Amino acid sequence: MMKNACVLIWTLAALSAAEVGSLLERRRQKMSVFSSSSSSSSFSSSSVRSGGICLNGGTTVKSLMTGKHMFCLCAGGFEGKRCETVKHAHCYEGVGLYYRGSVSKSESGHTCKDWDSDTREQYLSSDVNSGRHNYCRNLHYRRRPWCHVWKNQQLVWEYCDIPRCSFEPFPGPPAPTPTEPEPAAEMTCGQRTRRKQMKIVGGTVATVESHPWVAAIFWRSKSKEKVFRCGGSLISACWVLTAAHCFPDGSQDKEHRFSVTLGKNALNESDLIMEQTFRVEEVIVHEGFDNSEGNFNNDIALLRLKPKHGTCAEENNWVKFVCLPPPQQSLPPGATCEIAGYGKERYGLWYKSQYLREAQVNLLNDDVCRHTYYYDNMLTENMFCASRPDWSQDACEGDSGGPLVCEVDNRLFQFGVISWGDGCAKQSRPGVYTKVTNYNHWIQEKTGLTSITAGATFPYK
Repeated sequence: MMKNACVLIWTLAALSAAEVGSLLERRRQKMSVFSSSSSSSSFSSSSVRSGGICLNGGTTVKSLMTGKHMFCLCAGGFEGKRCETVKHAHCYEGVGLYYRGSVSKSESGHTCKDWDSDTREQYLSSDVNSGRHNYCRNLHYRRRPWCHVWKNQQLVWEYCDIPRCSFEPFPGPPAPTPTEPEPAAEMTCGQRTRRKQMKIVGGTVATVESHPWVAAIFWRSKSKEKVFRCGGSLISACWVLTAAHCFPDGSQDKEHRFSVTLGKNALNESDLIMEQTFRVEEVIVHEGFDNSEGNFNNDIALLRLKPKHGTCAEENNWVKFVCLPPPQQSLPPGATCEIAGYGKERYGLWYKSQYLREAQVNLLNDDVCRHTYYYDNMLTENMFCASRPDWSQDACEGDSGGPLVCEVDNRLFQFGVISWGDGCAKQSRPGVYTKVTNYNHWIQEKTGLTSITAGATFPYK
């Protein structure tokens, strides 16, 4: 039933776009957190607040034909037919941004104080009872759920006594039969230590073990300030794949001002055990990169990392290589893939996510993405589109250059580079990705690397 509903809303979304008109806003680069439809206009024509049908900040999705309620789109932390059930009430996932349980004691045993009206209005409007409670929550991107308590006659904040939800280790590939050894990269690429976190509408905080190939690219200003520039992906020990539009001056961009950090969970925190940081030795922007039409054609670039003591990235639980698919390989429309990055959680926010976030998207048929009500002739043969049927998850500003990966034979292959789009999680405006399989020969020419298929069987051409 849910599957049919998703297919129906996918069709209705296009009808709604026709009613609104086909005028495209000027494309803006998609350098996202993964926007939630409940906090944007993504469902403006097909859903409204529930008026009591959907609980806990849920949104009712209505049929454009009958105007009747079809199903509830639940806010983060809730599930059920009417969004009446709290997910994982006894523990928290990730760093607990979507924890909606009722624990109200701090680690020191103090009782939490009620959240004040300003906090409720700004952060807890979709929470239980609109935030009129004293339950632990993780606001302001701290490490885990917390609350305010009275301690030594002062109101202070403390972390709460809540366990983190357990996870099942990601199953490794079957043991190979004794044959001649493969190159190290082919044996290890595309594997992660930890299964991805529970999917929440609008994306969720992820641990870097779930996406160990994700790279954070920083730029150092003349005032020595270190500024996050773009995402990327580790394709070998000394090479990072990213987007060309991250480098306004092309290959002439001063490489000594760039650095790359691998194994990074949070932009505003450092972990010397997990992270590996390298200076950039060379910036290679594709010679055919062109934004004269506002659509970032050939939006792909490579960064060569500067070795330390003769070596670059070393694989461990937090740092691994992603696999590259064979040339011209494609997956069928509708295939589910993953995106990850440190970008904004919602279009229009002034700040980026401080934590690595992930979302799932489905590949769109090229004919659909080239439809008048989508991107018309803006799409070239070097691009493809991906989105959610309900437009609830997407990349956004700050995610540019990051990977879109798809699982084949228990390994993750990078099929796309996050490139551009019109807004974030916007109806009929899917994310646009650089088609990596069009550039295998270019990557090989610049790096000496070949496609790493790791023995995977690709059932599609």
